[in-house]
Amino acid sequence: MQTSPLPLWQRLRFNISAEHLALGFSLFFALACNRMLWQSALTGHDLARGHDFMFAAALFVFIAAAHYLLLSLLLTRWFYRPLLALLSVATAFTVYFMEKYGIYLDPGMLRNALRTDYPEARELFAWDMAPYLLFLAVLPVLVLSRATLVRPPLLKSALRRTVSIVVALIILFGALALVFKDFSALMRTHKEVRYQITPINLVYSLAKVVSTDAHAATHARIPVGADAQLGESWQQRKRPVLLVIVVGETARAANWGLSGYARQTTPQLAGLDVLNFSDVTSCGTNTEVSLPCMFSVFGRRNYDEGRIRGSESLLHVLDHARVSVLWKDNQSGCKGVCEGLPQLRTAASRSPALCSGERCFDEALLDGLDERITEHPGSQVLVLHTLGNHGPAYYQRYPDRFRQFTPTCDTADLGKCTTEQIVNAYDNALLYTDHLLARTIEFLRRHAASHDTAMIYVSDHGESLGENQLFLHGIPYSIAPDVQKKVPMVMWLSPAYAKSFAVNTGCVSARGKKPTSHDNLFHTVLGMFDIRTRVYDPALDLLETCRS
Repeated sequence: MQTSPLPLWQRLRFNISAEHLALGFSLFFALACNRMLWQSALTGHDLARGHDFMFAAALFVFIAAAHYLLLSLLLTRWFYRPLLALLSVATAFTVYFMEKYGIYLDPGMLRNALRTDYPEARELFAWDMAPYLLFLAVLPVLVLSRATLVRPPLLKSALRRTVSIVVALIILFGALALVFKDFSALMRTHKEVRYQITPINLVYSLAKVVSTDAHAATHARIPVGADAQLGESWQQRKRPVLLVIVVGETARAANWGLSGYARQTTPQLAGLDVLNFSDVTSCGTNTEVSLPCMFSVFGRRNYDEGRIRGSESLLHVLDHARVSVLWKDNQSGCKGVCEGLPQLRTAASRSPALCSGERCFDEALLDGLDERITEHPGSQVLVLHTLGNHGPAYYQRYPDRFRQFTPTCDTADLGKCTTEQIVNAYDNALLYTDHLLARTIEFLRRHAASHDTAMIYVSDHGESLGENQLFLHGIPYSIAPDVQKKVPMVMWLSPAYAKSFAVNTGCVSARGKKPTSHDNLFHTVLGMFDIRTRVYDPALDLLETCRS
């Protein structure tokens, strides 16, 4: 009996060696996955000129050889197909987000992506992702499904692998030597370019994040301020202190009404006796960097990611001084800042009017705080971690009644909106933050009869809204635009607090016009409670020179 021939697709199979497979994928990655790199590296070059063409060709050979070395080290004879398939899919997502939002994939950005919760991640997906997935993920996976790896004897395979690696190294350094002057100039003036080499940037950043987190997981946090205790002034003080620290999300100073923005995005705060700080620089350009940094004794001035993540935070110092601490979250967690301390999340069951599905508006952070004060009558710090202006779905960060600036971008796909629509939605979210802060001050005034009350609001980082074709945030700090590093900061002191701690608010208002940074938060909060510890630096306390 004659059997029917197999379908064409089933007959399209081929045998290939590990070295040729690695070479094929290396060329594919260099050609198809590095458009941003080519744009950065070839700016100002004319490929019609021989020297510039040689530079481009040598750079291509260098990138392909670097990827070949990476794949030669990663791929094994047993797991080549799943590893290449996984790398292709991850690379497709990486290229999409890099090209759409103009970001660089460094370890900080990757950690930020890995720690993003499901609701945040879902907002980033859009239909324009499909071509990237089809070409950069599905196509390579289909090729892999048709490939059969030739497996020579183990000794012969090891010898071939060794020879191929040596040859790749010779080619890599040879290409580099041909254009070393231009290449070194590129790396010196644009160090961020190394985070555009895809997927090497992905593999490097993942290894960096895993190693850092593994070290932190296996080592106890280094104590900070274990000697902390309340100062002598507490012997005469009769009332406890209640401080609320509101951590903003993605609010940028350029659009903050109190700091001179053309629009009044802070109308309620403008009518209150708040103290605005108009020139504040953040620790980082994403939450994963800024949040641990701003609560750390090291800060940006002595930035060391390992020390920051491996040490106790400001909140632990407060706890050492027996000040009660609570972290309440409406986002993706405290990033280790509140490890081992009381934590709460916003819950739809407590705030059905403010919550829908998996998200709550930031006012839900205030629910239950009155009961908290009753249950803990002593001095305490409440940290409210807001969702704020988290993009790209700015339109989902505020109730409809705050949709004052129109037309708005009512989709998470910013490519479908004009710059005006994006800015309008962003500014409406700031209006809602203004309302949240006004309500927080109302809450503190309700407890002014029993506590000396105060509030600090500061955003973790800023945001790009289309300037220089950049959107969102996370650009490496050294090259990040000011809109991603300059953030709003506001302080409110009750009259009773100002009197009890002898703070001249006029002096603080004048201080607010001078440069400030996240580095001031740690020491200012300790000073606000008159906590004595060796790690306290009065020079970084924003109120120190304003106390009589």
